[in-house]
Amino acid sequence: MLLKTDIKMLKIIAMMLGLGMISTGSSAITLDCNNDSKKTAAMKKLCSAALAESREKLTDQYFTAFLITDAPVRLLQDTQKLWVSRLQQCKTIDCFKQQFEWRLDDLNIYISLNQSLTQHYIKFEQGQIAKQPVHLKIHQLTKDRIKIEGLAYRNPNNRAETQTIPFLAYTTPEAKNQITDNENDCRYEFDYSKAILVVSSQQKGCERFTGIYRLYD
Repeated sequence: MLLKTDIKMLKIIAMMLGLGMISTGSSAITLDCNNDSKKTAAMKKLCSAALAESREKLTDQYFTAFLITDAPVRLLQDTQKLWVSRLQQCKTIDCFKQQFEWRLDDLNIYISLNQSLTQHYIKFEQGQIAKQPVHLKIHQLTKDRIKIEGLAYRNPNNRAETQTIPFLAYTTPEAKNQITDNENDCRYEFDYSKAILVVSSQQKGCERFTGIYRLYD
């Protein structure tokens, strides 16, 4: 049986490997800023002195979350990759700062809340994380009550209130296949199959959350 110290050491090793995996065409933030040959216009702004404090806080918080959270390690890595991709779409310093704050809030949730009663799903298309990412969380609030919340991500240069589309529903374990999104009054059918969730809807205008999702466990 692994001791807590052994588990922590394994997570640190996985963390170091994970930082290398954060890059899809670009390295992790802390590495990119030391590699002038790979700096795009967005990366030059990202690596500017104006964001030095934000970069440091984010790096520290990511390490802390990685060591403390009981959420799946791969989930933390994949959401970080999604965030880096979204961050690089920013055109202004204010956009960068806002995205840093939002990611810090996300990491705080991974650190402060018990994730063992939450199932995380991310939308996939053709075997890859969807280009327009969607993250669904299914929380077991009590034995008779389930909360489903989600975010569909849009352009980070939009106004703050239009950068994401929220999803929120409450149901019971017996009725978790027929879901009504309270935010948009859309009705969905959730089809669970092992590590896959298929979300469908017959309503027009409700397509944003339909598709195939992968469970992180």
